[in-house]
Amino acid sequence: MLKEINEQPKSVRETIGSRIVPNSKTVFPDLNLTKEYLSSINKVFIVACGTAMHAGLSGKTLIESLCEIPVEVEAASEFRYRNPIINEKTLCIFVTQSGETADTIAALKLAKSKGAKTLAISNVVGSSITREADFTVYTHAGPEIAVASTKAYTSQITLLAILAIHFAEILDKNLEKCEELKNDILLLPNQVEETLKTAEQIKNFAQKVYKEKDMFFIGRGADYTVALEGSLKLKEISYIHSEAYPSGELKHGPIALIENGVTVISVLTNRLLVEKSISNIQEVITRGAKTFIVTNQELNHEFDEVIKIPKTNSVIAPILSIIPLQLLAYYISKEKGLDVDKPRNLAKSVTVE
Repeated sequence: MLKEINEQPKSVRETIGSRIVPNSKTVFPDLNLTKEYLSSINKVFIVACGTAMHAGLSGKTLIESLCEIPVEVEAASEFRYRNPIINEKTLCIFVTQSGETADTIAALKLAKSKGAKTLAISNVVGSSITREADFTVYTHAGPEIAVASTKAYTSQITLLAILAIHFAEILDKNLEKCEELKNDILLLPNQVEETLKTAEQIKNFAQKVYKEKDMFFIGRGADYTVALEGSLKLKEISYIHSEAYPSGELKHGPIALIENGVTVISVLTNRLLVEKSISNIQEVITRGAKTFIVTNQELNHEFDEVIKIPKTNSVIAPILSIIPLQLLAYYISKEKGLDVDKPRNLAKSVTVE
């Protein structure tokens, strides 16, 4: 797992590949989606399981902000059993690292049967889902062996960002925003390298908290989607019970669980939401919580641990802000003496229902 965390500068670079070239349009040779077709779409579904679904939540933000098409993100195991409203005006995107996830493949077949176009995002060339989908694009993250997904997740968000730009360019929408975002994406590999330098600071914090039984993750907007993924990583490999909530939802119930000594992990990367989020963090501090903050903003407040990451566009910030949470889960698991790469009860690819 640590090897794969550290491979993320390369996997993000490979996923970008030749798809983004400065001052020219994005390139997807295997995708022949026309302006006429994309203009007819009134809804996009992103369907996946686990970590891939969390990547899909970032995809939702990207597609909605650039293409102005409503996007729903759903767990494949739910989607396939609820008779979703799909027709030829729906584009369904299926995200799976292995391309063998049983529920995701079944969901794709359901979408096809209802007349929707299907697009698979996979890391494995020639996998089962790629043979079923109308279109396939690959992440090029390289083989991922550890059960807990790390580099596949950041590559999936990178690819979804480039796809969103590609769709927007075909639709002639938000082209200035697209150009800015392309420049920001090209900076990501070096920024991921920079973020990995926080490892020693995170390792020291892990040594202080690894015996805890409960942790809480909070964030707003894209930061909340990262909180969900960070919480999943911690559960998967350290067996510590954790929950992720939108920061503003704390006062609607979860704050009852905050007591002296509990660790609350917060992600703060959106300049427009910082002050609101800080007021939520102060609420947990007054109740005795320890705080671990991942941010690219200037904070004029005292917290127990602040991990600084490079500044980037808030819609792709999850590619950077998840890395400290991946490292935190890893170091906590190591402190507990657990098998990081093969956590109990889990398989790398869930090929059964």
